[in-house]
This record gives sequence, structure tokens and C-alpha cells, in this order.
Amino acid sequence: MTTHSAMHGAIRQMHLESDVCIIGGGAIGKTAALALSNAGIRVTLLAAPAVAGIAASEVAPSWDVRVYALNQTARRLLSALKVWDALDASRIAPVDAMRVFGDGEAAGKLSFDAYGARADALTWIIEDRNLNQALDAALRFSPNLQVISGRAERLDFHPDRVEARLANGDLLSARLLVGADGAHSWVRGQCDIDLDYRPYGQRAVVTNFSCERPHHGAAFQWFTSGEGIVALLPLPGDRVSLVWSAPEPLAQALMSQPLEQLAARVSAFSSPHIGSVHPLQPEARQAFPLALIRPRSITAQRVALIGDAAHVVHPLAGHGMNLGFGDVAALTQAITGREPHRDVGDERVLGRYARARSEDVLLMQVATDGLERLFAAPFEPLRIARNVGLNLVDKLPFVKRQLISHALGRMLT
Repeated sequence: MTTHSAMHGAIRQMHLESDVCIIGGGAIGKTAALALSNAGIRVTLLAAPAVAGIAASEVAPSWDVRVYALNQTARRLLSALKVWDALDASRIAPVDAMRVFGDGEAAGKLSFDAYGARADALTWIIEDRNLNQALDAALRFSPNLQVISGRAERLDFHPDRVEARLANGDLLSARLLVGADGAHSWVRGQCDIDLDYRPYGQRAVVTNFSCERPHHGAAFQWFTSGEGIVALLPLPGDRVSLVWSAPEPLAQALMSQPLEQLAARVSAFSSPHIGSVHPLQPEARQAFPLALIRPRSITAQRVALIGDAAHVVHPLAGHGMNLGFGDVAALTQAITGREPHRDVGDERVLGRYARARSEDVLLMQVATDGLERLFAAPFEPLRIARNVGLNLVDKLPFVKRQLISHALGRMLT
């Protein structure tokens, strides 16, 4: 690290050089920093200033409304980085079964279970806070890693490096810049990468409930014609996490009405399976706008995009975070497997990363977007056809196994 004094010595500015600079302090950016630094790559992680004054002990008793369904790929990566075992296991719920329902009186049904997949679990439901606390602990002991708090204001591209100028005048220089700064990525914008953007006219309303009867590790999902997609994910104990992908007018109503009223609406779906549901204390809920975001490229000159900066899909399959972990694994493999004469930001290295991710990302984009379009259509013959389709797939073991394969993040034999 080198420093120099600004004019009159009033401000000391920093010039930090590394192999890789990651912009974005979310779970995917942190995981990338861990994976690369543990592989011997010098990494700088630029994250926004942390929220001050909130200790983990103050918030731990509540249940985070933002949860992720992590698959086998994510678990393998986090295990290799010594993060999985650092998670609070008492706050993780394995998903042992998945029950999917169509709409109407003749609703179709589709079921998956971990036993049939010969797996420990289909996925694991983990709170955002639990994941980030474990990642933060690992970052403190990671070699070759410098964590910087601040905000980038300008990128300058050179043949052999990228320079990020921060708001306070500091300069970060790296052979490769990784954009892990979310759906509205500033890095992506600085690279002038075009994108396809399609808003769904929906918001994901999330909150947590207690349930009247045990869920036995089952996740439930209802596809409806007019009310969007309702999902209940298991939490430890007799608790569930709601993700309701609701049309905008309905989402506004779900966010404004008392939580007891929302619970009553959800109970209309849940009653035959886990009984009625009731809000957890302290009450909390959030809503997130939903859109398909598909950049034309996930790389640029000495730049790679990962996570939501590289792709945003509908949450109906619960795989947005898993795609991000797949990005981290692929980028790490491309960098660590490069030839000795190539640096980490070499065009061929980035090309290998982009090709490695193209099939999985495209498949998930097409699948989630296609399902959203299919079940959003109010056309009655189409409603009948999709219910028949759910029942048909449920009776085709080979097709079900392929669907489970993608859900798990591995190939089944």
C-alpha cells in the first residue's frame, strides 16, 4: 500500500493496488472476496459503510424477513470457504419436500422430495443476516484481503488495469474489477453494457409467520391467475417465511393492511397443509420490485459482473442467490486455472468465465420468465392446460429428476 499527501498535507489519500478489486459488499461480493483471497489472489473489497449502532445481539432474536433457498452448489462453495459451519445451524431449515399447486377447482399438483433425489435436502432456508454474519467473520481472518469502506465515483480503464476513484479521493487499482453491486449496478453502467429490462409489474412481499401445524420441512408454492405466486418456505420450528410475488395493486394492499389480515389471506392457501398462520413478533415485512434484468454481456475490458449485477430473475424458483454463488465458483475457477502468462483480467480468462455461466444463467432466465408468463395469463384454456401439465410432470419420473437436478445445482445419476 502506498500513500501520498494531498495539497498542503491537509488530506492523506490512499493508492491501493491489488490483483482484483470487488465493488459491492453484499453476500455475493463477500463470497467472491473470500474465494479469491483464499486462492492466493490479492483482493480489495469495496463496500458501503456499515450501518452503525446495531449489534448482532440486539437483532438476533427476531427472524429476518429476507431469506434465501441455497442449493447444493452454494453449500459446497460455502463449506469450502469454512463459512457453512460458521452459520448458526439453529436458524437454518432444510427443505425436505416441495409441493407446487396450480389454480382453480381442478388445480394441478407437483411434488418433489429429498428422498427421491437421494439428497440430504432439496435446499436450505437461510436468513440474510445469518449468512452475512458468517461471511463477515470469515473476512476478518482471510489472507490477501483488504476491506475498504467507501463509494466509487469514477472508473478509468487502462490496457493493464482498472482504476476506481473513490468519493474521498482514494484510488483503487487492480488488474480485474468485479462488479457485485446489485441489480442497479453502478459498475455495469460505467462499462456501458446494454441490457434487456422487463418489469413484471409485481412486488415480492415478504414476512414471517407461525403455523398452526408442523410443516415437516416442506415448502409450498401456489400459482394463481390473478394474485401472483404465493410461496411458504420452512423456518426452524413451526414457522414459515412468506414470499408473495403479487401484482402491484395487490402488493400495495398487502403492504398496507394489518399483518393479521395478510395472515388470514395466506391461511386460505395454507390451511389444508399446515393450518392457519399468524404473524411473528416483532412484526416486520418488506416488499421488493420484480423484474427480469439481462445484461448483453457479463464482462467488459478487465471487468466481470457477478450476482444481481450480472442477472436478475423472477424469484419463483428461489435461485437468484444460487446463480450468484455459481458466478463466484466459475470466476474463481477461470482465474485460478489460467495460464502462467495471463493475468487475472486477461480477455481470455474473462471469456472463459462468461462461457462457463452462459448455459446455466440462460436456462434459469428462460424457465423463470416463461413460467411467470404462463401462469400470469388469464386465458381459461391455458389455465386448464397448465394444470394438466403440472399433473403430467408429476407422473413422469425422468422429467421430475431433471427438474430436481437443476434445483439442487448438481446432476443426478
